Amino acid sequence: MEVSMENEPLKKGYKRTEIGIIPEDWAVTTLEQTTVPQRPISYGIVQTGPAVANGVKCIRVVDIVNGNIKDDNLITTSEEISNAYKRTKLKNGDLVIALRGKIGELAIVHKEIEGSNLTRGIALISQKKRFCSEYYKQYLSSSISKSRLQNLLNGSALQELPIATLRGFKVTVPSTDEQHAIATALSGVDALIAALDKLIAKKRAIKSAAMQQLLTGKKRLPGFGGNWEKVKLGKLFSFKNGLNKAKGFFGYGTPIVNYMDVFQSPVIYASNLEGRVSLSKAELKSFDVKKGDVFFTRTSETPEEIGIASVIFDDPVNTVYSGFVLRARSLDDRLSDRFKAYCFSSTFIRKQIITKASYTTRALTNGRILSEIVLPLPSKPEQDAISTVFFDMDAEIKALESRRTKTQAIKQAMMQELLTGRIRLI
Repeated sequence: MEVSMENEPLKKGYKRTEIGIIPEDWAVTTLEQTTVPQRPISYGIVQTGPAVANGVKCIRVVDIVNGNIKDDNLITTSEEISNAYKRTKLKNGDLVIALRGKIGELAIVHKEIEGSNLTRGIALISQKKRFCSEYYKQYLSSSISKSRLQNLLNGSALQELPIATLRGFKVTVPSTDEQHAIATALSGVDALIAALDKLIAKKRAIKSAAMQQLLTGKKRLPGFGGNWEKVKLGKLFSFKNGLNKAKGFFGYGTPIVNYMDVFQSPVIYASNLEGRVSLSKAELKSFDVKKGDVFFTRTSETPEEIGIASVIFDDPVNTVYSGFVLRARSLDDRLSDRFKAYCFSSTFIRKQIITKASYTTRALTNGRILSEIVLPLPSKPEQDAISTVFFDMDAEIKALESRRTKTQAIKQAMMQELLTGRIRLI
């Protein structure tokens, strides 16, 4: 693992190798030399054929998620086809790596999927007992190893990590005890990250459930009662398509609200916009952005991604919006800006947007369609109370996400030190 410049000073007890400076008592070998000869590094089944009821489960690239194998949606193949690829039948503790798509993604096989097989996009790394699979999972998933692997990909349009390249990939070999010590330290941090991921997912699920209740009036907050008005969006907003310009006009000039700004967050601060476009005064006037404007994603390959909404929360200066989004500008003050950030996310609203969308080669919505969407409308005081609940939930989720980011950064620093032998645990 290349971890240092060639002219980095060499400390006592360390040596230079073709993959960087490592402790003198560590060795360098190829990944192939760490594996069981009877089960060499190999890719899986080329054609799994039709699904077979109660057949042999097969792992695809998409089944490797965050360093683990998701086994809730595995495809199956016949015993006959699987037996033709006996070498890649999985055993507990085997290491697997993606050769295509999410290239370099790794996971360790757990007991519940022992006996399953692999598809063509994944390779088996079945290591000898003196090599710790968890250590090599951490080693190969480090940023520097991934960079090295990236540089070794084939040059075709469909990039792939060749088996021969993987077999010849150079790795470090600490003692078995030190491999296990390093793996234990790093996997402990992984467990903390996984726990944070689980907690974040739980908080998001709670928020989603609350949105379906509070944004439809099925559940009311204390102190509120009475029926909600149901209003078509065309009575609340005027809609306008965004700016379309040639590619050469982008990258400099005036701030612009782009598709991903809307898609990624229910709230946009114009002061944080990164997109820029060069335009005329007439275009600036025609496609201007104001505080409280709501933007909807207009088109996507999937219907689930159209009509996603986001509201401008600050006072923009000389800001415009892209042709891939629609601007909805309020006709009156019946909707608070804070409520706008959430009211379009309920299942009730999303189903209307998706079912009313048009479909050609892409899913599409427009101002005419959105004008017919019916919104349950509480009083302004109840809007503020509801939005406060969701703002508090978002703050809690963001705090957990920040903690996860910091934990991930700590792990990266630990990997840099432990996987190079700069810090020794034994």
